Amino acid sequence: MKTPICDFVRRYAESDALRLHMPGHKGCVFLGCEGLDITEFDGADSLYEASGIIAESEANASRLFGCDTFYSTEGSSQCIRAMLYLAMLDAKNRGKTPKIAAGRNAHKTFLSAAALLDLDVVWIYPERGESYLACDVTEAYLEEILLREKPAAVYLTSPDYLGSVAEIGALAAACHRHGAMLLVDNAHGAYLKFLPESRHPMDLGADLCCDSAHKTLPVLTGGAYLHVADRALAKQAKMALALFGSTSPSYLILQSLDRANAYLADCAEVLHPFLEKVRQLKEKLKANGWQLRDQEPLKVTIAAKPLGYRGEELAACLLERGIVCEFADPDYLVLMLTPEVGEEGLKRLEDVLLAIARRASIDDQPPRLHRAERGMSIREAAFSPSQLLPVEQCPGRILAAATVGCPPAVPILVCGERIDEHAIACFRYYGIEQCAVIME
Repeated sequence: MKTPICDFVRRYAESDALRLHMPGHKGCVFLGCEGLDITEFDGADSLYEASGIIAESEANASRLFGCDTFYSTEGSSQCIRAMLYLAMLDAKNRGKTPKIAAGRNAHKTFLSAAALLDLDVVWIYPERGESYLACDVTEAYLEEILLREKPAAVYLTSPDYLGSVAEIGALAAACHRHGAMLLVDNAHGAYLKFLPESRHPMDLGADLCCDSAHKTLPVLTGGAYLHVADRALAKQAKMALALFGSTSPSYLILQSLDRANAYLADCAEVLHPFLEKVRQLKEKLKANGWQLRDQEPLKVTIAAKPLGYRGEELAACLLERGIVCEFADPDYLVLMLTPEVGEEGLKRLEDVLLAIARRASIDDQPPRLHRAERGMSIREAAFSPSQLLPVEQCPGRILAAATVGCPPAVPILVCGERIDEHAIACFRYYGIEQCAVIME
């Protein structure tokens, strides 16, 4: 598969051009990548008005994913905002109220988009409240919500941060029976398209989907895809991305996405054998008493407490041995794998994990997720004056902003909701010491 962006930039870098355009480094070496770092000029195409090398590269990606695929150099965050904008346009075109039913474990970018677009959001709480990072939704449960709320679209996160994968095919069918679009935050699952049998949301019936290519593919941080099923809606995708994107997209990231097309065209010969090695690692861990959430093939999510540790303690054990995890909280340790880890890396991980001494299990459970009281809309809360207070002073106050770190960037409480003792208990459990609340 051709790599038109990479080829153009390489030729330019090797030329004797006098760079009287941005960026200011003019190709001189400071970090080492400057020669390949260009901007939009004649011949280099333009991301949001693509008709040349970027359009050709996106067409290559579209063929790989089997739908209209567009690039983002600002991660899935830009794509999530664009998806919600497109869903809002679609709802208005169909004469429907742009109400969105969203899984409660949505990324905080969903909230910023809902605030900017002034969307009416109905929250889908998990049927089992085992973690605020998970939101299991069955087809029957979604049917109830669709009948009761009649949303124009449903927004789900799959895979979630702990590696749970939703039954997208059944959920998409339920949405379509009720005239609702299905939007999927597939940030952690770009590689699902290239499994022996695709589990990618777009192949299972999703209408709109975003992938963070940089999370699970050999792509620079910030590289992402927006996938669109409907051809008519795809014609508005660039406008939607431009509405929220920088006018100076990174050509380093664009080259990385372009190069990934060539990688993905032949990735099966590397990915499929590695998947088997990961499966074998998981089986060894389980045979030695480790409890895993292992729905997602390339994610190893370890339940820490049955081993006698908290997730942060296990992360520290690994760090002492030179292994850096993706995420840890009191309950879980999350490790993200790709073929680039290699067999040696897997063996190193296996040796370290199996050498960790077992301790008496820890029996305390996280506070259960509860249905919070709405005090005002997401938009009103996000654009109201606020103050930062210690958690202990927040009962009864309305949350102004869901200030939560990334990872995992999933808010426990949503802006506009009232802080009660249930929320305070969750904040304490997860180490949140301050909240931004609406000024009184």
